Amino acid sequence: MVNNEDLLKKADLQKIAEEGAKIYEQVKINYDPKEKGRFLAIGVDSRKEYLGNTGAEALELARQSHPDKIFYVVKIGYDVAETLAQCFNGGVN
Repeated sequence: MVNNEDLLKKADLQKIAEEGAKIYEQVKINYDPKEKGRFLAIGVDSRKEYLGNTGAEALELARQSHPDKIFYVVKIGYDVAETLAQCFNGGVN
């Protein structure tokens, strides 16, 4: 089993966030508005996208293919600040 803590320690999280945001900008037209409120996990190396009803579901789908990677996860139709605010207020699964 992959240790998530070890993955996070080794990952360049800023690079993942920057690359993930760039990829999302390129592909969001495929998802927004019809998938608004769902979540997309993006592999920054593979550029593969995994769609789920929750962030956890999208991440689980992604990890089935690549258990040793860190993914960029975004809530479709919301900017980062809105998504984080909902997460911290208990509104996002």
